[in-house]
Amino acid sequence: MVLALLAVCATGCVTQKQMTYLRDADPARAEQLNATFTPQSEFVIRQGDALTIFVSALDQEAVVPYNLPTVVYATPGTEKLQTTPELQYYTVDTNGDIEMPVLGKIHLAGLKESEAVDTLKARLSQQVLNPMVQLHLVNAKVAVMGEVARPGTVPLSNGRLTILEALAAAGDMTSYGRRDNVLITRECNGKIEMQRVDLHSADLVNSPYYYLQQNDVIYVSPNKVRAISSTNVSLWLSMVSTVASAATVIVTVVNAANK
Repeated sequence: MVLALLAVCATGCVTQKQMTYLRDADPARAEQLNATFTPQSEFVIRQGDALTIFVSALDQEAVVPYNLPTVVYATPGTEKLQTTPELQYYTVDTNGDIEMPVLGKIHLAGLKESEAVDTLKARLSQQVLNPMVQLHLVNAKVAVMGEVARPGTVPLSNGRLTILEALAAAGDMTSYGRRDNVLITRECNGKIEMQRVDLHSADLVNSPYYYLQQNDVIYVSPNKVRAISSTNVSLWLSMVSTVASAATVIVTVVNAANK
């Protein structure tokens, strides 16, 4: 029994090196990576995204038709209606389009936030003088699962979130998480992509999966220690106990026969 427990403990040792992120990072390595590193500061619009779009201009009356209105009774008990602009969702359809009042269908999928704003302003400028557009991504998030302290969803609030920031928001990996084999699942152009990344390597920063996209799913795989501790230890110890009991019976019988 003692030998079995020692074997489990030996197998369960997780070294500091195995738990270190970006372990080959240093100033010289950072300078080398910066030659190809592209920072991301805004999100890219994709099919299924929910957007809020608000149009304004110096002439407020001129932009009223371009904002989705909320219709309410001006005074309770009367039939007089009052409309006020309100931020409502525009959902990017399977063709990558949204349907806006007056302007009709506009293709936005694949555009960065600033590019989408420029596209909308260009369309509006044909009818409105100096239009201004505010566009925001609504309820964007990524999911973090597996060997992390707090599995769940992490909001993609400003359009910029790295895999390291998402893991930090989830309480970081547990000591059982494999840092060299993190799975990222992503939907792109109607297809599922799956990619495994190594968080030990500083080359991670140049991976297309370093910056996360809305609705990405991060799964942290368990290491061998977790696999043994969660599924095999009880069975192994039970087997060892059975063998030890059988050995005890045999020794007892042999000793009794020799007396």
